[in-house]
Amino acid sequence: MNIKKYDAVIAGYICVDMLPGFSKNDNFKNVADLFIPGKLIEIEGMDFVLGGLVPNTGLAMKKLGKKVFLNGLTGDDFIGTIAIASLNKYGAAEGIQITKASGTAFSIVLAPKGIDRIFLESPGCNRFFDLTHIDFDAVANSRLFHFGYPPLLKQFYLNNGQQLSEMYAKVKEMGIVTSLDFSLPDPDSESGKVNWPEIMKRTLPSVDIFVPSIEELLQTMMPEKYAEIDAMPGSDDFVDKVPVETVREVGKKMIDAGVKILLIKMGHRGAYLITGDISDINRTKAFTLAHKSWDHREIWCNAYAADHSKIVNASGAGDTAVAAFLTAILDGEPAENAVKYAGMAGRDNLYCQNIYDDLSNWNQLTVNINKEQNDLIFLNHE
Repeated sequence: MNIKKYDAVIAGYICVDMLPGFSKNDNFKNVADLFIPGKLIEIEGMDFVLGGLVPNTGLAMKKLGKKVFLNGLTGDDFIGTIAIASLNKYGAAEGIQITKASGTAFSIVLAPKGIDRIFLESPGCNRFFDLTHIDFDAVANSRLFHFGYPPLLKQFYLNNGQQLSEMYAKVKEMGIVTSLDFSLPDPDSESGKVNWPEIMKRTLPSVDIFVPSIEELLQTMMPEKYAEIDAMPGSDDFVDKVPVETVREVGKKMIDAGVKILLIKMGHRGAYLITGDISDINRTKAFTLAHKSWDHREIWCNAYAADHSKIVNASGAGDTAVAAFLTAILDGEPAENAVKYAGMAGRDNLYCQNIYDDLSNWNQLTVNINKEQNDLIFLNHE
């Protein structure tokens, strides 16, 4: 196996999340109770935590024992100093660049008890993050390149996603295994109006590992199917409405498009894994995945049961699940184990006030998996 300086370069979107401390005694039934003109809501302080794919997935992988290089952009402002100071605390600010072009991205996360979270997002300087900010020297010295979230990175969806497809083609030509995560485009925003199916058609042949949520995947790749499911009566949660047959259909579509390993995050329904031929991944000499375990698999992993009395934070659960999944792949774990690590890390994230300090290490995740029974469902018999 080739020895590289980094196990992974994690590039793309970075922000600072601001979380108002709503009282547990607040009795909100719906959003209308919160947004009433003239209403004063007393909160219990404000938490500032790193957000976005770069710190969420990158620092979680670091906690799980991997050498990571975080590649992102912050502004030369007060919020940026918070981000850099936080990353320096974990020795992970080496690849973060600072720009005066715009302020640091931030989100205000409104998460009172009893109401689904509301995000007020300012992409900030991420609008200017482009190919010139990718540290290709670090990429060349890594085993894996993981990138996200294109819908929040303007330069990567402009011109029909030209920079996105160029970047993945370049990294692929360098012999580095490629990975992509997504975010949900705001349908009323500029990114919500671009032709994502066409962008992804050009990009996915150079993507080895793809790890979107089911909502992100259907909205970008099968928008008509997404609208049809979203309009169905019943649960308010989109995930609950999606038939297994649709999950399998879009999964096969991604494999046919060139993806080698697809993990679809399904929230409280778990995760779905489908794979093709993983020869290209092993051909890099940086990975040793067993063909018998990884070639042409379809596995459904139900979500691990959560103790609701311990849940303190749902932000970043998907990114943490991806961190564990990629770590398992880097370690050459069988597919069955990789999907279980993803599920367990995503569940344990719910118990973390600060995932970088509170998340279980790799050994503890292993203990938890062995302790908690979760039978996998095998959807094919290859």
